[in-house]
Amino acid sequence: MGFDKPGGPEVLRAETLPVPQPGEDQVLIRVAYAGINRPDVIQRQGFYPAPPGASPIPGLEVAGTVVALGAGVMPEMLGRRVCALVSGGGYAQYCLADAGHCLQLPEAMPFDVAAAIPETLFTVWHNVFQRGWAGDGDTLLVHGGTSGIGTMAIQLAKAFDVTVIATAGSEEKCRAIRDLGADLAINYKTQDFVEEVKAFTKGAGVNVVLDMVSGAYVARNIECLAPDGRHVTIAVLGGLKAEINMATVMRKRLVLTGSTLRPRSDEIKALLTDEIEKHVWPLFEGGTVAPVMDRTFPLEGAGAAHEHMEAGDHIGKIVLAVSGS
Repeated sequence: MGFDKPGGPEVLRAETLPVPQPGEDQVLIRVAYAGINRPDVIQRQGFYPAPPGASPIPGLEVAGTVVALGAGVMPEMLGRRVCALVSGGGYAQYCLADAGHCLQLPEAMPFDVAAAIPETLFTVWHNVFQRGWAGDGDTLLVHGGTSGIGTMAIQLAKAFDVTVIATAGSEEKCRAIRDLGADLAINYKTQDFVEEVKAFTKGAGVNVVLDMVSGAYVARNIECLAPDGRHVTIAVLGGLKAEINMATVMRKRLVLTGSTLRPRSDEIKALLTDEIEKHVWPLFEGGTVAPVMDRTFPLEGAGAAHEHMEAGDHIGKIVLAVSGS
C-alpha cells in the first residue's frame, strides 16, 4: 500500500512492485501482519518522510517468516518466524529488514500479536528506561495511556516495579488503564492531571514523564516532576513549541530529553535489539507482557485503519492482516 501524494486516508492505494531483494545483513520477510503506528499517519499526511534509503511504503513493524537472506546473515535465519522493526515498507506482502533488528517468535505467539510489538517495545524501552532511567521504586507519568505506546509503557513499567500514573480521555479508557495495572488513571478531560499527580504522590512528584503531546503540556509536566526528574518527549501532537520556566528546570535539576527512533542508525537499532532480547523479550516469551490488541484490518483496508486511529477511540494496537500466516 502506497500513496502518490500526501492527504487523507483515502490517498492510500494498492500498488504492484517487484519483490525486494535483501542486501548485506538483510533478510526478506513474507509479511503475515503489519502494525499501524501514528508515524504512518503523519507520513501519509506529508510531514514525516521516509529516511534516505528506506522504502517509501508506510509501515514500521512487521511479523512473518524469513524467506530470503542477504550476504552475511546466519543461514539458520531462513524459515524463522520473526517480528522486526523496519524503517518503512511494512504495508506489503514482502518487506526487507536488518537481520539485527529481528526478534525470534516463540512458537505459541501468533503473528498478529507479534506485529503489534516492535515499534512500541523499542520506543518505550529506549525512552522510558534508557533515556528516562526509570527503575525500581520510581513513579512514571504516561500520557495517552490507551495508545499502543501507552499500553506498552504501563505493562513494562509495572514489570520493572515502577509505579504508573496514566492519563486518558474517557472513563472507559481509564478503566482499561487500571485493568492493565496502572496505579492511578486520570481522565484529563474532567480532571487536572497536575493536581491529581500532586495528590497521589503527596507532593513528591513523579520521576519520569513520557510525553506524546508536547506544546502546552510541557510546562504542566514540569510541575509534576520531582527533583532530578526526567521529561522524555516522543511526539508533538499538541504543538512543536513549548514555553517553560528554566529557573524551575535548574531548581529541580531536571533533564529534558526525547528521541525519534526511525532515523537512528542500523547500528544503534541493533544494539537496542540485543538489549531488548536479553532483558525484555523473556517477558513476552513467558506471557508476562503482551500488546493490547484493538482491531485488525485487511491490507487493502489500510485507509480505514488510519481513519480508526485518527478517530482516537482505539485502545491498544491496530494491525493489518497481509497474508495471515
